[in-house]
Amino acid sequence: MTTSTTEHGSARRVVANISLSLDGRVNGAGGEYDMSWIVPHAISDASRSHMVRVTAAATTALLGRKNYQGFAGYWPAVADDENADPRDRQFSRWLNTVEKVVFSTTLDRVEWDNARLADADPAATVKHLRQQAGGDIIVLASSSIIRQLLEADEVDRLSITLCPEVAGGGSHLFTDGLVAGSWSLTDTTAAESGALCLLYDRIRTHA
Repeated sequence: MTTSTTEHGSARRVVANISLSLDGRVNGAGGEYDMSWIVPHAISDASRSHMVRVTAAATTALLGRKNYQGFAGYWPAVADDENADPRDRQFSRWLNTVEKVVFSTTLDRVEWDNARLADADPAATVKHLRQQAGGDIIVLASSSIIRQLLEADEVDRLSITLCPEVAGGGSHLFTDGLVAGSWSLTDTTAAESGALCLLYDRIRTHA
């Protein structure tokens, strides 16, 4: 039997959310902070709506150190910003209240409400979270965490914003050594910027 649900005996789905260039990069040739080419596509109406949609069912967010620090420096105040886009305010309210698990080897504490440092690697943490009650577990743009979960075959859904840009250099999301497998396209939305918001669910075959 072939299904697109989790095979881990848990109702908790692991979602990996990321923006990619046409050449499969998560950043540009200038390094890990070379991401300006993503911005016009991330702030489109379709992308904002897509982010609200994919996070709505999630009760746990996984973040790497860089994204945690970047998010914590910007998003908490957006919830009360009357000039912000309503979808950004909704996302901010969700971020402020959701359980946040942060992976870092350098931070000794995290101060955002409902945030905690992970005490294990991403795959082991996800296996533990799957055993607990809750909604989706979503990785927010942390490519290193997504790669580790893909290597362990612990991703059930890929949420990809495919940007119509060729980065020409930078880090790839998909590298050699990942678990081979098939994915089903379950949703696609074209953004006015030319990006495509895509949802792929892992197809798992059970004997």
